[in-house]
Amino acid sequence: MANFLQQVVSGLASGGIYGSLALALALIYRSTGVLNFAQGEMATLSAFVCWALMDGGVAFWPAFAATLVLSFAGGVVVETVFVRPVERAPTLAVVILTIGLLIAINGLTTWIWGGAAKQFKGPFSTAPIDVGGVRFSKQDLGVIAVSVIVIVLVGLLFSRTKLGLGLRAAAVNPEEARLVGIRVPWMLALGWGLAAVLGAVAGVMAAPSLFLEPNMMQTVLLYAFAAAVLGGMESPVGAVVGGLLLGVLLNLLGTYVHWIGGQLRLATALAVILGVLLVRPSGLFGRAAVQRV
Repeated sequence: MANFLQQVVSGLASGGIYGSLALALALIYRSTGVLNFAQGEMATLSAFVCWALMDGGVAFWPAFAATLVLSFAGGVVVETVFVRPVERAPTLAVVILTIGLLIAINGLTTWIWGGAAKQFKGPFSTAPIDVGGVRFSKQDLGVIAVSVIVIVLVGLLFSRTKLGLGLRAAAVNPEEARLVGIRVPWMLALGWGLAAVLGAVAGVMAAPSLFLEPNMMQTVLLYAFAAAVLGGMESPVGAVVGGLLLGVLLNLLGTYVHWIGGQLRLATALAVILGVLLVRPSGLFGRAAVQRV
């Protein structure tokens, strides 16, 4: 039982990272209908920025706050400079653009910081906490806490503020949003900025557990895609829940199904994508499209 609880908590920590990145994917997909394949590389770049600030003598939390601000600005710039000029182009063209951004950002990160892995010292100790005979990692609990706080803040933004309502309106029905005075292009830019912030949280929280290197988030991005598909690509809540469920599921399967272990985790996540698409393409929290004839 103790091992089961440890695996659940560890899975929730991983799932919080998947959920944050999946939420970023869902926000952009909901507003533009495009999967941002560069989301993982943007998160990696943010993690490197945070590492560079700390390497320069800045404490973690100020560096983390500065990274979020810079990531938001970077997301707005990406949407304004690269995405907006092709927003009316076929969807395939925009997808190819995001793949190009993936390659460009990966190359930029490698050019600035090199390809060697770097140790990222996070704010949480790896020392265990004993609770009723069950030992939990402070790192896992800290990642869960940060992920929950960020996700709650995003939920409050969308449900309790005029800005959040404007973002939702611009994503759901941009034409009618324009008629009531909402600046849809600016809302879309803010959406990309917010997605970049969520990606930065995922990247910085993942970096202490992974070695910080230019390809760090590529596998995590696949898990985030699986989480978003599981929960529903158009459902922010579903993306978060899908990430948490996927993190726990992969941990439990890796522990108790020995032939999966650590080698088939990614294959299991891809199997989740395939299974959900076959059984319920809209995901657990998504709504199937209905057309009137």
